Amino acid sequence: MTADTGRPPLAIVTGASVGIGAAVARTLSEAGHPLLLLARRVEEMEALGLPDALCRSVDVSDAEAVTAAVQEAEARYGPADLIVNNAGQMFLGFIADQPTEQWQRMVDVNVHGLLNGVRAVLPGMVERRHGTIINVSSVAGRNVYPNHTVYSGTKFAVQGMSESLRAEVSGQGVRVIIVAPGSVETDILAQTTHEGVKAGYQAFKDSIELLVPEDVAAAVLFAYQQPQRVTLREVVLASTAQVG
Repeated sequence: MTADTGRPPLAIVTGASVGIGAAVARTLSEAGHPLLLLARRVEEMEALGLPDALCRSVDVSDAEAVTAAVQEAEARYGPADLIVNNAGQMFLGFIADQPTEQWQRMVDVNVHGLLNGVRAVLPGMVERRHGTIINVSSVAGRNVYPNHTVYSGTKFAVQGMSESLRAEVSGQGVRVIIVAPGSVETDILAQTTHEGVKAGYQAFKDSIELLVPEDVAAAVLFAYQQPQRVTLREVVLASTAQVG
């Protein structure tokens, strides 16, 4: 709770328009948090109809836009105590013929976008000696799969950056948490343009009961609501039926 208002503090969610991000936004709102929601599609964030939610159309790869949105939200709701770096791009394909533009977009969003979110909130958290950074990774940041080469590389980067950042700031009262889900029932597969790869992955998805975005959102809230002295360093969750 914030000392001046008695309500939960500001929480920031990137990639908040659909899927996991939208579910996290709803879950945090139900817990009473004012929100800064960032994604490119502002209409979908506004359609969530959440109270005390500032929705801004921001590409997280734009560092200045991320910082400006955070400053605007903090001026309205007070300091951010939580950021959930969820924005991500997943283009699956054969590395030999995958468009290099897809490589660049995944690196821009999954790596640079995450760092931009961290940079926007970290100085204030360190100054207050309180705050939580939750980086959404993937089981593809722990395991390797065919047709995931660049995507998996970006998620391995999320793992490494998160663990190094934790070592930097844990003594300053800031928690860094990785949430790494397996396959989730979202529309992210639609980003893939290789029809053969897409069909194969869809067949896998159809063969098991997948996680739903609300499962991941519940894990985010559980990790955040632990006492500040407790860091669940990594939460890995997947469908019971998912092997890898």
